[in-house]
Amino acid sequence: MTVIGEAGLELRHLRYFVAVAEEGSLTLAAARRLHTAQPSLSRQIRDLEHEVGVPLLSRSVRGAELTEAGHAFLEHARLALAQVEAAKAAARRAVYPAKPSFVLGFLTGYEVDWLAEAMCILRDALPSVDITISSQTSPDLAAALRDGTVDLAFMRPEIDMPDLAFVPLARDPLVAILPSDHRLASREAVRLEDLAEDAVITVSRTAPTLRLIIADYLARSGLDLAPAHEVDNLSMAMSLVSSMRGVALLPAYARNFLPWSVTSRPLSGMAPEIELVLGYRRAHMSELLMLFLSRVEELIVRVTRRQQA
Repeated sequence: MTVIGEAGLELRHLRYFVAVAEEGSLTLAAARRLHTAQPSLSRQIRDLEHEVGVPLLSRSVRGAELTEAGHAFLEHARLALAQVEAAKAAARRAVYPAKPSFVLGFLTGYEVDWLAEAMCILRDALPSVDITISSQTSPDLAAALRDGTVDLAFMRPEIDMPDLAFVPLARDPLVAILPSDHRLASREAVRLEDLAEDAVITVSRTAPTLRLIIADYLARSGLDLAPAHEVDNLSMAMSLVSSMRGVALLPAYARNFLPWSVTSRPLSGMAPEIELVLGYRRAHMSELLMLFLSRVEELIVRVTRRQQA
């Protein structure tokens, strides 16, 4: 359907008609969508119908209803308007090309230690790139990497993900998270056997790698320390520790989120560790990704210095 160039038929006629069709009322379309007077809108619709040669709307006390011809005309009008918008967008892109984008994912909680330094490197290496941050669980980050909605993620080395590659960043030892007035809170370190009287809180299947490490640690201890509760996130863990007087085994980074009612203590002996990695999709080796990966060693040094300071 040719729109531009036909005598008397203009884009505004199509916009007015689509607005009336979608609102089902000349009055509502004039007030809500078009910000014009109803008599003027009625005149524009009559001009359109005159140009098309058939009635497009049936007016009644209930409003404005599409005629059979109006239904047929509506889809073509929408298509014409969409094509015009697409043409305008293409013209703007030709003059002002869209900035490339980069989506950086974080296992929720690690932003405290890694985001600031990561952003410094990104802004330095990729100054003209739009950067988006996405905080999720590690399995969700893995899925986002695979479907291309995240470019690079600070996460766990998820198993059975052959299409993902992982670059080691750091290892976090497990620590004991206790109520601040717990009987063991005054000790420099906590032995696992000292927790036999406490309700142990572990993570749910939203953190499969950490869950497996904790389960293996408890199993190797030879103690009867079956977890009494499961939590989906750090906030829930802190709440249960505080309210239910339980004890959680969590990676050391969880200390960044301790409320006043909760404290942490190192575990005696060889505490198990969990790895933090940079994950990316092997088939998605963009120039932006390669630039960031080339500065991973610098990133690790900067974060280590910051933590020591």
